[in-house]
Amino acid sequence: MSRLASIIYHLSRLILAGVFIYAGVIKGTDPVAFAGQVANYQLLPYAWNYLVAAILPYIELLCGMLLLLNKRVRPAVLVLFVLNLVFMLALSSLIVRGIDIDCGCFNPDAESKTSPLMALWRDAGLMLLLISVWMLRYRQHPPGTNDGD
Repeated sequence: MSRLASIIYHLSRLILAGVFIYAGVIKGTDPVAFAGQVANYQLLPYAWNYLVAAILPYIELLCGMLLLLNKRVRPAVLVLFVLNLVFMLALSSLIVRGIDIDCGCFNPDAESKTSPLMALWRDAGLMLLLISVWMLRYRQHPPGTNDGD
């Protein structure tokens, strides 16, 4: 891998690690407030909002830690890619239905609000970083190599 590709890979990986570790910690510190944010999307049955709020922060935290440690990068990126895609679909649903709520991604009980459209743009940027890490990791460690992924 070229030096520039290596720098992009590690920088993207570390940015993603920081974002998802932060998001996991923020959501995990107050799961009840986060469950309220999940409920605001009006997509899940009532009890599932609490299930999502109880599990999602730890998935984000685990994947973020794996990215930070540069271990099991492909599985972590794959999980985060799927989660991010689900987030983007949920945000698109809010926009289509005309529901203007805070996305709940980083400040479940904060006064400042991130609109669904702004959150969708942010998630599109995260998706680009996820794809970059996936592709550059693939170039660095092709399938069949013993790289721990």
